[in-house]
Amino acid sequence: KVWDAVDTGRCLKAYSCHSCAVRAAQWSSCGRTILSGGFDSMLHVTDVETGKQIFSSNNEFRISALKFHPTESNVFLCGGFSPEVKAWDMRTSKVLRVYKAAVQQTLDILFLPEGREFLTSTDAVSRDSADRTVIAWDFQSAAKISNQIFHERYTCPSLSVHPREPVFVAQTNGNYMALFSAQRPYRINKRKRYEGHKVEGFAVGCEFSPDGTLLVTGSSDGKVFFYNYHSARVIRTLSAHEAACVSAIFHPVLPSLLATCDWTGEIKIWQ
Repeated sequence: KVWDAVDTGRCLKAYSCHSCAVRAAQWSSCGRTILSGGFDSMLHVTDVETGKQIFSSNNEFRISALKFHPTESNVFLCGGFSPEVKAWDMRTSKVLRVYKAAVQQTLDILFLPEGREFLTSTDAVSRDSADRTVIAWDFQSAAKISNQIFHERYTCPSLSVHPREPVFVAQTNGNYMALFSAQRPYRINKRKRYEGHKVEGFAVGCEFSPDGTLLVTGSSDGKVFFYNYHSARVIRTLSAHEAACVSAIFHPVLPSLLATCDWTGEIKIWQ
């Protein structure tokens, strides 16, 4: 569904191209198309105006994460219930590269600035360490750069890169967000930890504000937490939903607008 979030709050259009739950959807950089994938293992790129699919393909596994390449608008990454992540080219409708790791599921994908490298968060956690929980990849060669980035015994359901500084955060199921360098060897910042919210097994999303001063996250108790990026302190909380708040994102052009959604499917826009 596409909504008018700013003015009327109405649903403008709905597209029924999937036969099972849609697990991931992304706007293209031009805003004219939407990339979507889900539990029917299908990938679709839908023209927003006409509702027609300009790209469709069977991905062979259930999809849980999609990301467009930051500089190559026709290329995107696809991950899900598989040890593989695939890079697709919409112009040829073919897989460019396959990235293989000894995991069962990819939880999230994050391109680092300029798109030469990207990160995947996975479900791979052993009893003694979190080997392969966050993996860094070289986009062109499909080589694994590092799988020894995060060493605590928690999965990381979402990742977010800072808009101006070479750092990224990982949401963890330890009820905190960890800060890392976005440059090799991707070291964790042990002096900063963003804690106070709850994750408790939900795929709670996190995001930096467009100017990079704030870090916002949902919480399994229905609240939204705003952290000061530099001090890691909670500067405000919102009692946003009755169910678990699984996503909170800033409007890309109007930084005073925030969208939140919960586990039951309710979406709210905040000023």
